Amino acid sequence: MLKIELVPDLDHCIETVTKREYDETLRCLLATPEGDQELEKRLELLSIFLEMIDFRKLRRESEKYLVEGRKVKFVFHLEGRTPKYEMITT
Repeated sequence: MLKIELVPDLDHCIETVTKREYDETLRCLLATPEGDQELEKRLELLSIFLEMIDFRKLRRESEKYLVEGRKVKFVFHLEGRTPKYEMITT
């Protein structure tokens, strides 16, 4: 199962981090002449999350920890076609 770990901070919310990761993955995929199945799957997963996840909710969940100086990491994956995530704080 493909999992994507993204780390927001006080300057870049989880939505911004996800969009940047999508853009970077797309750039890498376009630069690969033969294509890359792993990058294609990653791009698809990021696209699904950008379309379906309530990023306001994720910001609310994570900002309180970020303001306290804690690190937050989101781990995205699919269960079937349903986007799921886990938030890990340290």
